[in-house]
Amino acid sequence: MSHHGVTLRSLRALRGPNLYAAMPVLLAELDIGPYEERPSSDFPGFVERLVGWLPGLQAHTCSLDRPGGFIERLRRGTYLAHIIEHICIELQSMLGFDVSFGRARGTGEPGVYRVVVAFKEEEPARAAFETALRLTLAAMHDEPFDLPGELERLANLADEFRLGPSTAAIVGAARKRRIPVLRLTPTRGLIQLGYGIYQKRIQASETSNTSAIAVDTCQDKALTNQLLRVVGVPVPDGETVGSADAAWEAAQELGLPVVIKPLDGHQGKGVSVDLRSEAEVRAAYAIAAGYGAVLVEQFIRGDDYRLLVVGGKLVAAARRDPAQVMGDGTRTVAELVELANQDPRRRPGHSSVMTRITLDAAARLVLEQQGLTEASVPAAGQRVLLRSNSNLSTGGTAADVTDSVHPANAQVAELAAQILALDVAGIDMLCQDITRPLGEQGGAIVEVNAAPGLRMHLAPAEGQPRDVGGPIVAVLFPERAPARIPIVAVTGTNGKTTVTRLIAHLFETGRKLVGMTTTEGVYIGGERIIAGDCSGPQSARAVLLHPQVEAAVLETARGGILREGLAFDRCAVGVVTNISADHLGLKGVDTLRDLAAVKQVVVEAVAPDGAAVLNADDPLVAEMAAACDGAVVYFSRRARSPVMAAHLAAGGRGVTVEDGAVCLHTDGQRSSLIELERLGFTAGGAIDFQVENALAATAAAWAAGLNPALIARGLSTFETDARAVPGRFNVSELAGVQVVLDYAHNQAAMLSLGQAVNALGRRRTVVAFTLPGDRREEDLGKTTAAVQTFADSVVLYDTKNLRGQPPGAIPRLLRGFLPDSLVVAEAPDQREGIRLAWQLLRPGDRLVVILDRVDEAFAQIEALAASSAEDAVCGARALSEREVGM
Repeated sequence: MSHHGVTLRSLRALRGPNLYAAMPVLLAELDIGPYEERPSSDFPGFVERLVGWLPGLQAHTCSLDRPGGFIERLRRGTYLAHIIEHICIELQSMLGFDVSFGRARGTGEPGVYRVVVAFKEEEPARAAFETALRLTLAAMHDEPFDLPGELERLANLADEFRLGPSTAAIVGAARKRRIPVLRLTPTRGLIQLGYGIYQKRIQASETSNTSAIAVDTCQDKALTNQLLRVVGVPVPDGETVGSADAAWEAAQELGLPVVIKPLDGHQGKGVSVDLRSEAEVRAAYAIAAGYGAVLVEQFIRGDDYRLLVVGGKLVAAARRDPAQVMGDGTRTVAELVELANQDPRRRPGHSSVMTRITLDAAARLVLEQQGLTEASVPAAGQRVLLRSNSNLSTGGTAADVTDSVHPANAQVAELAAQILALDVAGIDMLCQDITRPLGEQGGAIVEVNAAPGLRMHLAPAEGQPRDVGGPIVAVLFPERAPARIPIVAVTGTNGKTTVTRLIAHLFETGRKLVGMTTTEGVYIGGERIIAGDCSGPQSARAVLLHPQVEAAVLETARGGILREGLAFDRCAVGVVTNISADHLGLKGVDTLRDLAAVKQVVVEAVAPDGAAVLNADDPLVAEMAAACDGAVVYFSRRARSPVMAAHLAAGGRGVTVEDGAVCLHTDGQRSSLIELERLGFTAGGAIDFQVENALAATAAAWAAGLNPALIARGLSTFETDARAVPGRFNVSELAGVQVVLDYAHNQAAMLSLGQAVNALGRRRTVVAFTLPGDRREEDLGKTTAAVQTFADSVVLYDTKNLRGQPPGAIPRLLRGFLPDSLVVAEAPDQREGIRLAWQLLRPGDRLVVILDRVDEAFAQIEALAASSAEDAVCGARALSEREVGM
């Protein structure tokens, strides 16, 4: 989008906790071009025009921390990106979204800013941001701007995407109890409450506890009345009819006046009441028949009450009044309706407090009953009804009467909900006086509704609003019932995948069904259900949505955090393995501190009753403890390192290596967990980075509450072969060759790999090697140089991840960082690189492959090994035959 020389380069949504805030935000990259040198004070009349259009800006405090602070900044002169930030916030507020957070900061590139603005609903917020840009520039240049039209467009979009009042009330109540909320559809209000095995779902006030049989029964009003009548609940007599003639015959049998309504209708659509003549009955039948089968019913005189029953108990009640206008002696009925619909509380549909009144066939029939038409001019003070029913969805209003309901009426409503087996029921009751029992006044229950609307109780036109979302959440999640599964989020530069897999293995040892995400895929109970790099938020959400998952272990990469934020609102354990140079120079992450800030998002998301697991030997990781709301568990190979020693002295928890064993520290006490010699994947403690991975995973499982005995058992049974942890220091013997497969792709990882390879013992080592194409040249050089610590010969091959580099550029570049004597060959791809490296091997040698594509490498090397073994057998057989012939 470009306007007046200003370009909106990108606009994306960070839907979970992110680098900028713990809430969902829009992140825009905005090139303000010529306005870099032109602050707001350069434009005469700009402030006045802006405030005239958006007077709510006067309440913005800005950095001055007082109302009017933003206007003061405007008059002094401030930059365009900052102004757009505030206007986007104000537009969202005008749409009914409670947002206030925003910031605008330079990127280092002249004229280019990152603008961050909080949002509640993504699509309306996006539209508001683009409107804010156009509005600001129009005000600066004194150009016309159709603000009413823009606001109506934004309001319609907001109505399409915002949660309806019923859904929003339940979601709000869930959030008060810190129950996680996941929106499953962008426009329909299908919501998941809770994670994994504890999840429940709602759509409006219908819940995952609501029986389909109960819903179907309620939709058949004749069957509903039949079931209620059997147990003594007062209901009107009625008859299902299939024609206008039959409707009139039924009306005469029942006795006028009557009610005609759809047999399976809802929201009061097609309902006509107090019908006193054949013409009215026939007209009402035509309206109701448009919705299906028709029910003719005895008319019960009285006010219309809605009683809300949740979990078998009455929680709220409201008197509903039909849509109506009051005459003024000058305006027509149509003009009075138009005036009433200008009330900002009235919007189309059901997303607002009240619904707009529609003059349709049902309204004209009601007017006709009063001797009026749309063109009639009612006398001043004359009450004109526009609906015969009182549903809010047809323009009615409500008054709270919860405290006035007679106990006998509450009891009969509760019985009706129980008979229909509804967890949430809206009981429609007609009677003269809700404070008296129905039986005394000829009142009756006329409908039982599944998925009843809640807005009449949440925001009645008269009386006290009621928190009806809370009782629904309480039925779904009784006190102390869990809503969260343990979430362990693992981030850092190196070791993430192995630590993630090891933690998952520890949970599985404890008989938990684990959902896991890694760079290889999404796994449920050990089975891969999605293949590929799944270390981002979309994959994490797949785990949290799974109804069988009891614990989630999520590899959480920087890319996903920057792209979309976290998939969860908070985690039980956040693990940071280490911080080292990787992916620097990309997406605004230029330094190690920038990278640490991204990884720290996981620590900031740790719940107050959770824990951050941090590397005490890495200063950038250790200092993240200050950002954690929960506890901190440090891990270190050196028990007496300064950070660890101070932490343990203060009574903190830690995991260390002492006397050849993994040890747990808490409250000043140390206990030995397991000897390193029992951890096969550490080669008895000889492989330093695997020891660190073991410590990190042990600390995470311990912090999550796993029994130490189970942790020890899991550590002793964990394997790092190519199938268990593909591409993470997989060591095997094939055809007389030791094969090591690893995904090392930065200097720290390569140095650690070198230490691990050397710990395996001295062998002639051939390395097939590449690096991704998006690394800085200085980082490529340092990583490549580290290969010399363990390589005797190197085959360079071209990466699949060119990321902007021309074919062949990466091997040529890497060759320049290595001695000519070390580099044996270059190859166009991984397959050819492995083939060339294999040809260089002799029995007893070692092949190290720095992987570009994991699965393909495994299959190729196994095939090469099998071929070599077959060649060896054939050679031996041929030699034997020659010897026999001699």
